Amino acid sequence: MPLHNAAMFFNLPTLLTWARIVAIPLIVGLFYLPIDTLTQNRVATVLFVVVALTDWADGYLARRLKQTSSFGAFLDPVADKFLICAALLVLVHLNRLHALVALVIIGREIAISALREWMAQIGASGSVAVHMLGKVKTATQMVAIPFLLWHDPLFGFIDTHFWGTVLIYAAAVLTIWSMVYYLQKALPEIRAKVR
Repeated sequence: MPLHNAAMFFNLPTLLTWARIVAIPLIVGLFYLPIDTLTQNRVATVLFVVVALTDWADGYLARRLKQTSSFGAFLDPVADKFLICAALLVLVHLNRLHALVALVIIGREIAISALREWMAQIGASGSVAVHMLGKVKTATQMVAIPFLLWHDPLFGFIDTHFWGTVLIYAAAVLTIWSMVYYLQKALPEIRAKVR
């Protein structure tokens, strides 16, 4: 492998992105270890928060160190989607999240990823570029999931299960809203290509 290609796969920003993917089996595996539920919840929450923060760090470092790459741009959203989907499935398994909510969120991620792929193939990827609505949806999920993983009062008075549930339902609404937004933006391009 040429040196510049190796650097693309193993520079610091890309390694942080890989860390999110590597963390997935660790978070899932925690709930199958013979340890008490409290420890499982605490460790899974901390691990999720730490690796979720790498989503901000890898983008910042890639720009700061001038190590942006097409591979990094591809891997970053893939890592995010894997991490979120895995966490949602764990929460469904633990009966902390309704399967229908997880299905809505995961289904949207698959649908919009497919739409973006298709729009890129027809040269219209700009019409489905990331919008603030999608960013708010992602931020809401990233707060809801740790609350649901923690599953116990935080600081003795914050009901994490209640607020995690409220936020994940809000994320599901934002998920549908953002999907409709992206489909509306893509529709003129789709119609032009179908004619």
